[in-house]
Amino acid sequence: MIEISHLSKRYHATAAVDDATFTARPGRVTGFLGPNGAGKSTTLRILLGLSAATSGTATIDGRRYRDLEHPLRTVGALLDGAGAVPERRAVDHLRWVAQSNRIPRARVDEVLELVDLTGARRQRVRTFSLGMTQRLGIATALLGDPQVVVLDEPTNGLDPAGIRWIRTLLRDFAAQGRTVLVSSHQMAEMSDTVDDLVIIDRGRVVVRGTLDEVVAGHLSLEEAFFAALATGAAR
Repeated sequence: MIEISHLSKRYHATAAVDDATFTARPGRVTGFLGPNGAGKSTTLRILLGLSAATSGTATIDGRRYRDLEHPLRTVGALLDGAGAVPERRAVDHLRWVAQSNRIPRARVDEVLELVDLTGARRQRVRTFSLGMTQRLGIATALLGDPQVVVLDEPTNGLDPAGIRWIRTLLRDFAAQGRTVLVSSHQMAEMSDTVDDLVIIDRGRVVVRGTLDEVVAGHLSLEEAFFAALATGAAR
């Protein structure tokens, strides 16, 4: 389980994350929504040990990311903006990541097939389309066959077929009992994918609950989302 508890991150007088608390549970897809600059990426960076919290905790099964012995075997992550070296071939990138976490080399071919990049395995990353680059990032996240999956804007650059594919993949992971936390601003995809929702604005969690609880009384997730932002701003 992912647990974010009273998490705060300040940059001088600015609070990027302000006393955020929520959980993402096994067997469920948790959507993490918010406008640009709301604190989503900062929260995920703290969870993954890439940034230090000012206060509070962000743990995976009660442990900080940096305390995991082989992180990729526990947590698979895709952060917006992270990627492979452009001159490296896709298969070489994955082999390098696998070796760094003592993941069997055979797993590289498995994830390439899973993300439909087998035919492009020897292409250099700089030749990839945005959608192919995104699929390679997802393949990297899944190398260690992790029980916890954290994806930041996973549908960026994907065509409609790719969006349907990632939706099915996330639902399959949850059905296998894995914990899935996915950050997105694409509410249409979220409404068809998630079980639970966390909405953050200006660093503060303004709504958390099941999808049905959040949408109750609203015509759509989009309407619920903007109502949550308005309520949060009024506090």
